[in-house]
Amino acid sequence: MADYAFINQDNVVVQVITGIDGTATQLYNGTEVGGSLEAWEQFYQNQPQHSGSICKHTNTTGYRKQLASVGFTFDADADVFVAPQPYPSWTLDSNHDWQPPTPKPNDGKQYEWSEEDLVWVAI
Repeated sequence: MADYAFINQDNVVVQVITGIDGTATQLYNGTEVGGSLEAWEQFYQNQPQHSGSICKHTNTTGYRKQLASVGFTFDADADVFVAPQPYPSWTLDSNHDWQPPTPKPNDGKQYEWSEEDLVWVAI
């Protein structure tokens, strides 16, 4: 099984489905389909219920950075899925990870981010 994300015109993931593995082939209406990730992306993208969406394979092994979920964006230049920005003050780094204005303390305590004060607060 493989996961496929459907992306709208704003590059936002609007749906994720589980489909056929990228290298598998399958008969569909008497025609063999598949054989590559790109072929399955095209197949799912061409289904009427996905009209207007772009389909991209996504998984948890680091391909396209991370498993996409609804609300993620797709950076076509980097060919990666980017998680939603957790807080307005956080910025995206060159690895497509969101970073807080100050690093989280690494002292073994539990912290949560306070967007109002722009600091980590021990909980």
